[in-house]
Amino acid sequence: MENAMGQINYLAVIAAAVSAFLLGGLWYSPALFGKRWMALCGMTEERAAQANQAKVFGVAFAWSLLGALVFAMFLGPAPAFGFATGAGFAAGLFWVAGSFAINYQFEQRPLGLLAINGGYHTVQYTLFGAILGLWH
Repeated sequence: MENAMGQINYLAVIAAAVSAFLLGGLWYSPALFGKRWMALCGMTEERAAQANQAKVFGVAFAWSLLGALVFAMFLGPAPAFGFATGAGFAAGLFWVAGSFAINYQFEQRPLGLLAINGGYHTVQYTLFGAILGLWH
């Protein structure tokens, strides 16, 4: 573990985390899926406005950073771009979205919500892979 941590490009990890944060801002905006996401998960503008925004965005960024860091450890110090991008796509679709799919099935959540949330994480991890595959 110590050797793996020493070989990580921490600037690439930070860039990957920032990319996920920016992607989320666009993905869940009214320009893309924000309105549909709010309707499907039962979120209202009023309820969203009541949230502690610093906490919400801080926690979201922290998890993006941790996800990018662990994914960098998974990929290794110098992954090929194609492998890293493909691994990111597979991790997002089958590990993250697939795990959501199991929960959503039992919770009887709408398929559209799975498509929005799972789609975001599929693109997020694909971006992680692309950045980590290019920048090492």
